[in-house]
Amino acid sequence: MIIGVPTEIKEDEYRVGITPAGVADLVKGGHTVLIQEEAGRGSGIEDEEFISAGARTIKSPAELFEQAEMIVKVKEPLPREYSLFLKGQILCTFLHLAPAPELTDALLEKDVIAVAYETVQMEDGTLP
Repeated sequence: MIIGVPTEIKEDEYRVGITPAGVADLVKGGHTVLIQEEAGRGSGIEDEEFISAGARTIKSPAELFEQAEMIVKVKEPLPREYSLFLKGQILCTFLHLAPAPELTDALLEKDVIAVAYETVQMEDGTLP
């Protein structure tokens, strides 16, 4: 699978959706990981660390979304990202859809398979 990790664009959000260790695990499992250039900078992770772990860097969010089968983010997509979704693409992120009907509509319109982190629980009821 091709997994894309874009730069977060929400104001005051500096985290990135994956660490170099996560990249290494995915690559070891046979996946391709694409990281938007400087996506980890706010978290103190430089592109070279992701590249050393096996990721490839991508310049633009449009190019990243176009190539990725799965998008891994931290925060919910913002309106300027809605048009980047591809039909059937998988999105893994915090979604908080209740106050965001326009995001819900965009996900449904593009038939995105959305996994909301806030709804994922382990078999024993704990959060991963």
